[in-house]
Amino acid sequence: MPGQVRRATRAAGGAEPLIGARLRAARASAGLTLAEVAVQAGLTKGFLSRLERDEVSPSVASLVAVCAVLGLRVGELFEPPATSLVRADDAPRIAFGGVGVREVLLTPGTQRSVQVIRSVVAPGGGGGAELYALDCDVEVVHVVRGRLRLELADETVDLDAGDAFTLPGTTPHTWHNASSEPCEVLWTLVPAP
Repeated sequence: MPGQVRRATRAAGGAEPLIGARLRAARASAGLTLAEVAVQAGLTKGFLSRLERDEVSPSVASLVAVCAVLGLRVGELFEPPATSLVRADDAPRIAFGGVGVREVLLTPGTQRSVQVIRSVVAPGGGGGAELYALDCDVEVVHVVRGRLRLELADETVDLDAGDAFTLPGTTPHTWHNASSEPCEVLWTLVPAP
C-alpha cells in the first residue's frame, strides 16, 4: 500500500509544519471515521492514525490521496492558521436589523465558518414583531447581561444573564428586551450567513 511508515524528523529549529491536527479537524468536519478515510485513500487505518498524530511523514501520493478524500488542497495544510484580533473599541458596527439595538461584528467579515455578533439591546428594543429565519445551520443566543425574550412560532423563552439557547438558523424567531435595563447578547451563527 502507498504511504510507507517512516518516523517524522524535524528540520533544524523544529520548523517542519505539523499537519496532523489539521487533517484530524478536516476529517471530523467531514464526519468521517479513520477507517472510512483510510479505505477511500487506499491507506491503513494505523498509518492514518499516526499521520494525524504527526508521528509519520507521508509520501506525496499518500498526502494527495488523503486530501482528496477530505476535500482539501494540499497547500492548505501548510498555510499559517488564519487568526484575527478584533478589539472592543474597533469592532465594526453592523445593522442586522431591529430597533434600539447597537450591534458589532466580533469575527472578521471574511470568516465564513462562524459569525459572532455582540448586541446591546435597549429596554423595549428588539428584532421586530415579525418572525425571521437566517441562512445558517445553527444559531446560539447567549445573554451576557440583562434579560432577553426569545419568541418562536409556538414558544416564548425568557433568557437571563448566563443563559444560552441553541436553535437551527432556519427556525422562525424574533427577540426583544422586555426589561427596564439594557441587555447584552452574543449571537453565534454557524456557518456565517
